[in-house]
Order: sequence, then C-alpha cells, then structure tokens
Amino acid sequence: MAELTFDNLTKRFDGAPALDRISASIGAGEFVALLGPSGCGKTTLLRLTAGFEHPDAGTIRVGGDIVAREGRFVPPEDREIGIVFQSYALWPHKTVAQNVSYPLEVRRVPRAAREARVAEALDLTGLRDFAGRMPAQLSGGQRQRVALARCLVFEPRAVLLDEPLANLDLALRASMQEVFTMFHRRTGATMLYVTHDQSEALALADRVAVMQAGQIRQFAAPEVLYREPADCFVAGFVGDGAVVPARLTGRAEAGRVLISVLGVEVWARSATATPSHVSIRPEAIALSDDGALRARVIGCTYLGGRFRLELEVAGETLVAFSARRAALGETLGVTITDPWAFRDPEAETLIARVLNHA
Repeated sequence: MAELTFDNLTKRFDGAPALDRISASIGAGEFVALLGPSGCGKTTLLRLTAGFEHPDAGTIRVGGDIVAREGRFVPPEDREIGIVFQSYALWPHKTVAQNVSYPLEVRRVPRAAREARVAEALDLTGLRDFAGRMPAQLSGGQRQRVALARCLVFEPRAVLLDEPLANLDLALRASMQEVFTMFHRRTGATMLYVTHDQSEALALADRVAVMQAGQIRQFAAPEVLYREPADCFVAGFVGDGAVVPARLTGRAEAGRVLISVLGVEVWARSATATPSHVSIRPEAIALSDDGALRARVIGCTYLGGRFRLELEVAGETLVAFSARRAALGETLGVTITDPWAFRDPEAETLIARVLNHA
C-alpha cells in the first residue's frame, strides 16, 4: 500500500478556492478520515486524489510517485487507486461476481487468476453466498460490500471512500462500520474516508483531518481532537460540550494554566501559556450540591443508562451527563475539572487585551 502526500494543493471553482494550499501526508496502511461540514473541500480533495479533477497548484504523490502537479497529470485509470462511491455504482445487469470481476477483466487478468481473486474478495466481504445474485436482489449494506469487494480485488495502492454509509439506515451504518474496520485490519490498505458524520470518523480512523473553508484546521488522532482541540471550530464541531472564553490569571505550570472561566478559577490542561478559550466536555463537569457554579437545567435527554443535561451557567450552555433525570428549571451545583484551554488563532485581539490588563 502507498503513502499519499499533498503539498500546497489548491483548487478553485469559478475563482473561489475549494482547497487552499493543503499540505498533509497519509502513511502507507493508515486509515484517515476527512471530516467537515458541506462545502469544506473534503470531496474535492478526494476527487483530486482520484484524478477526477486537475489541481490549480500544488503536488499530489502516491507512494512517492508524482501523479499531479504543473505540467504532469496521471489519469485516474493509471493511479491504481480504488474508489467506493456513496451510490455504489454497480452494473445492474451483472451479477455480484461479475461486478467484482470487472476491474480484472479491464486489466486482462487471466481467467483462472481472476476467478481466484474474485473468490478471495467475496470471502473477505462475506459475499460468497451472494455471488450469483443481481444488485437489485441485495440490501443496501450488501451492495456496499460488493462495491468494497470490487475495489479490493485489483489490489489498489490506496482506497478512497466517498461518504459510503450516507444512504444506509442507522442499524446498517453500525454494521458497515464493523465491515470497514475488518477490511482495513485484514488488508492493511491505505484508506481515505470522506464523511460529515463525526461519529463515523472518530470510530473508524487512525487520524482525522478536520476541514473548514478549504483548509485543514487540525489533523490528529480522534482522542486528540476530542481532548485537545486546536481552535474554536474544532472544539465546537468535534464531540459534545461547550467552548467558552477564558481569562488568564497569570499562573502556569508544566502543561497546565490557571484561568478564570464563568466567574471561577479553574486549572486547565493546556499547551500554551496564553489561552483564549476553554473546551469543556461533559466528562469535565461534576454535579454536586456544593459545586462552585450554579446551573439551571434547560434540557434533559435520556441516552440509555444515563441522561444528557443541558445547563445554563452565566449565559453559557454546558453539557453534562447524569445518572438521574433532572427537571427543567432545576438548579444544580457544577464543578469544572480538567478542561482543555487553547489559543484560538482568531482570538489575537482578545489575547492582547487580556495581557495588557493582567
């Protein structure tokens, strides 16, 4: 499997940047998710990687080979990249086995080798018993597995997946997540997975690139994105909780700062001595009668085994988990423990004002 590398990659549509100088590397055998809202550029990056679009600037490498840059463009069929589409893109008049076999037929693989590789791909995706069926006779999840087997069969250098679970119901999505995880574990394929569903990205990927307005805001392991977001956008887009402005108190230790947030002083984890905001996840909130903050319950949702509470505190909305149901309007005591403080790149004016008055 091949490494994917993007260097200063730029793409414009009608003069507007869809990708703005993207630089990133995806290791051979790594599973990376591109996560972000509609229009952030994630599908454009996938299409550029596949060869369906020409970049306006920058370089794309697959396994060290340059496949796109100024003066050089390798067409999609020569990049040896497999693609799984949201729409499956199966031949309706071909059986499952024939659909899976098609990429090998195009490459003129001898019949005996072709049949052996098709059988192996069908076994890997749990489709051996469906080899003779037509696509119309399959469920959505089974069709998606056919698309995955067809992608796998020609041993691509990398696999691109464009929101492959978007057309499936909730139960099938959970089942197919397990299929993708198993597929990656057994094949060791380099996988680039586009989604706007953060639960999919966090559950499946080794690393996640969070995108906004054609740029990567943060590229890290799922647990890092959740516990240590780089800015307000990532903190608000990934996971549950609140993003609240913080005021410095001037005290700091290794990896920690003392900040004033919502009118109380709190020690927070931090990689900077000049944070502007704090990310408060539900796990960072303890509910007790003697909590330093008083919170009013404005929402209560049962999640199965626990309740998700929305709490109004000093004009901000926090999220907490509780073992018991809380009544709307009820007042609870809140203590904030171990939040993450960070310096948002767009908060320079706020930081300067705080430092001048410290």
